[in-house]
Amino acid sequence: MKGPRQAIVNARLFDSASGTLRPQTTIVIEGERITAVTQEPLQVDDARLIDAAGRVVMPGLIDAHVHVVATSHDLVGLALQPASLVGAQSSHILRDMLQRGFTTVRDAAGADFGLQEAVARGLYEGPRLFIAGHPISQTGGHADMRPKGVQGQGMFCSCAGLGLVGAIADGVGEVRRAVREQVRNGANHIKIMAGGGVSSPTDPIDGTQFSVEELRAAVEEAEAANLYALAHAYSPRAVTRAVQAGVRSIEHGNLIDEATARVMKQHGTYLVPTLSTYAALAEEGQRLGWSAAMLDKLQGVHDRGLHAVQLAHAEGVPVVFGTDLLGHMHARQSGEFLLRAAALSTVEVLQSATITAARLMRQEAHIGQIVPGAFADLLVLEGDPTEDLSVLADPARSICLLMQGGRLVRSSL
Repeated sequence: MKGPRQAIVNARLFDSASGTLRPQTTIVIEGERITAVTQEPLQVDDARLIDAAGRVVMPGLIDAHVHVVATSHDLVGLALQPASLVGAQSSHILRDMLQRGFTTVRDAAGADFGLQEAVARGLYEGPRLFIAGHPISQTGGHADMRPKGVQGQGMFCSCAGLGLVGAIADGVGEVRRAVREQVRNGANHIKIMAGGGVSSPTDPIDGTQFSVEELRAAVEEAEAANLYALAHAYSPRAVTRAVQAGVRSIEHGNLIDEATARVMKQHGTYLVPTLSTYAALAEEGQRLGWSAAMLDKLQGVHDRGLHAVQLAHAEGVPVVFGTDLLGHMHARQSGEFLLRAAALSTVEVLQSATITAARLMRQEAHIGQIVPGAFADLLVLEGDPTEDLSVLADPARSICLLMQGGRLVRSSL
């Protein structure tokens, strides 16, 4: 059974692939999928009619770098929480993301298949969830959250599948095993820590992590399972090594230079910058108790983030929407739209959160655009986001109707 038939009429449809608005469009939905999109007269008397009255209708948004289990900025403390509690707290993060118009998110490590299944079954309301499982980290790498002086992995080795603690692997054999373990547990993509990070206590931000052979092994194992690898990296050296090893996307990439951007373009690599997390932590990091060393690293990447987006865009590297927020800072998610406006056009920002993100995830037939066969993930908006990104920066005011997989989440029409 296809399910109930619905039709949205009188829509100004945002065609995410072309970046244009199409007037007087009718969108027909059966069950969870779109069956027709046309500007021609169409008999829809047998469908439940939704009159967009000339408003902009666009695909549901995609955030390609979230951590839905990052219920606190204290990542070490979070790793010690019971998985059941973390999952319950995550349900509120998921619900709020959906209410902001994000109908799909790519979790960049932390969420497990149980949380994914809870959303799919409707036990938790939230975006369609794509998961990485545990990130793959070398000893002392970005996802090795043990403080200095702690010997052995002990209670930091796992959190029943939830949390951001890495799968620690050293050497090609261990890396292959760690990736295979994530695949076994239902990962949709593999997260590799290829360079230093801001929130980790012991690694330099401009350092490299894993040998080239280890990086290639991780990519090979991901591709063997018909998945792809994404790499956390900031510096030109770390980014270049990961790109040459075959990763599909670079997460953050704040410190890249023109030469690195050219290498990314040559290899068809995507960039997923996460400007909002640096803006949030720049304001709140000291109050949240971050160490002086962590705050120094933060300042270095915060100042370069927008420049990295400009460099990548100038070289033709596809730029994807991501936020990477923690704890209460998830509320800033929609602010990412305005942060990118200095580097990208309004339409390019919209595409970064729709079709470009879908292409990165190899899901463009299902999400990121309003075409026959795709999920009926739709936003009806008060205001035109192709002219003014503040429309999406204020979703509570601007989203008149929110639909996910043909299900009406909310409507004020």
